[in-house]
Amino acid sequence: MSTFDDIKLNDGRSIPGIGFGTWKIGSGQTVVDQVDQAVEVGFTHIDTAQIYRNEPETGDALAASGTSRDRFWITSKYAAIDPTLGIYDACKESVKRLKIDSLDLYLIHHPMFTNGDIPGAWAEMERVKKDGLAKSIGVSNFSIADLQMLLKHAKIKPAVNQIVLHPYVWKKQAPLMAFQEEHGIVTEGYSPLAPLTTLPDGPVNKPIQRIAKRLQVAPEQVLIAWAKAKGAVVLTWVPATYPWSEVRH
Repeated sequence: MSTFDDIKLNDGRSIPGIGFGTWKIGSGQTVVDQVDQAVEVGFTHIDTAQIYRNEPETGDALAASGTSRDRFWITSKYAAIDPTLGIYDACKESVKRLKIDSLDLYLIHHPMFTNGDIPGAWAEMERVKKDGLAKSIGVSNFSIADLQMLLKHAKIKPAVNQIVLHPYVWKKQAPLMAFQEEHGIVTEGYSPLAPLTTLPDGPVNKPIQRIAKRLQVAPEQVLIAWAKAKGAVVLTWVPATYPWSEVRH
C-alpha cells in the first residue's frame, strides 16, 4: 500500500490514501479472514459500518493481527439501526463492538439517517468528536444541498464525505467533489471496482482492458488508480476472483 500517500484532513489529521472496506464481505468468519488478509498485505485503513453488521468480526480480526492499535485507521458509520439509540450512543456501541477505545473516523452513513434534521444530527456528531469517541467526523452519501445545510449550522466542518466513485458516476460526482474541495472536505470514494464487478459489459470495459494490457497490470488496478487520480481516498475490497498475492502490487 506504499504507493498511496496519506491525505491531510481539515482537522489536521492525516488519513491513509487507500482503505479496505467490509461492505461486500458479509459476516462471520469470512469477515475475520478477509480483514486478516487485508492487514497481511498492508492495509492499515479499515472501513466498516453499523449497517454492515460485521463490526464484531472486524474488531476480532484487528485484535488478533498483533498490530498495535495506533497503526490502524478505523472508520465506522451511523445508520439508525436501533431506533432507541441516538448518534452518540450508537457510536459508543460501535466502539464497543470493535473492541477499541475510540474511532479514527465516524460518519453519518446517509442523510436519510438524520430523520430530516441534518443540523441536529451534526450537533450530535460534534459531541462525538468533543468527547473523544471519534477523532474525526464526517458524512457519507451527502449531496451539495445536504452539505450546504450542514455547513450553515456546523461548528466543526465534516472532515470527509464518502461517496460512490467510478467512471460511470463521474459526471454526476464531479460538481460535488469540486464543492467539497472548495470547502476543505476530503472525498472518500467507494465502489471503484463497480465497472468490473456489477457492470462488466459497460462501455468503459474495453478501454479498461486495453489500458491494463498496455501497462501489464490488472484491470482492478486501473480503476483504483483512476479514483486515486481524482484526488479521493480510495475504499476498495478484494473480489473472490482476484488473488490476494496481487494486492501488494
